[in-house]
Amino acid sequence: MLRIRNLRCGYQGLEVVKGISLHVGAGEIVTLVGANGAGKSTLLKAIAGLVPPWSGQIELAGSALSGLAPWQGVSRHVVLVPEGRQLFADMSVIDNLEVGGYRNPDRRRVIERVLERFPRLRERAHQSAGTLSGGEQQMLAIGRALVARPKLLLLDEPSMGLAPLMVREVLGIIRELRDRGVTIFLVEQNAVAALQIADRAYVLETGEIVAEGAAADLLHNPEVRRAYMGKGYKEVWE
Repeated sequence: MLRIRNLRCGYQGLEVVKGISLHVGAGEIVTLVGANGAGKSTLLKAIAGLVPPWSGQIELAGSALSGLAPWQGVSRHVVLVPEGRQLFADMSVIDNLEVGGYRNPDRRRVIERVLERFPRLRERAHQSAGTLSGGEQQMLAIGRALVARPKLLLLDEPSMGLAPLMVREVLGIIRELRDRGVTIFLVEQNAVAALQIADRAYVLETGEIVAEGAAADLLHNPEVRRAYMGKGYKEVWE
């Protein structure tokens, strides 16, 4: 579904992503884990067209994504749920969903399906997005992305700022989306949580891939634990 070859990009002459190559197969959850400042969000922004590549290739199902504007990526069903959710706080839940589907002529039907999946959003349909709890806002951010009918869903730190029980619920939603055929590229600082739900994983350190493999193998790799999970390693849930 997604293939990246030797990608380099950054900001104002500062190279952040340093020759990364990776792939995400159709129907997979692939996670990219690493410490703060490793370049994870920059990579997602490059895929979504928000950061222009300096060199290298980004391909979706064999067609080039590199150099496309963000709206062109969305038209190819590549959708980013950004870090911090970036909702329209003064707009209602329904209006946020409408914005997500502005290029989808069938958005009303899809919005109804989103509200069926997230009954709490239906209960708060006419409530301002800024008044929702953190978990409800994350559900709305994911729901807004789903209205755009993603084939490739890019998730940037979906567990950030959430209580452990809500983290578990959001990760369950991500697995459910994979089971429904959505391909997911997940960026997470919470490496334990990400590796527990992913099929495969890459470990990023200062802009370079330093490890890759089956997520379960990396979860139990002591070097990865020490480097990215800290000495106080704990499971997100038993």
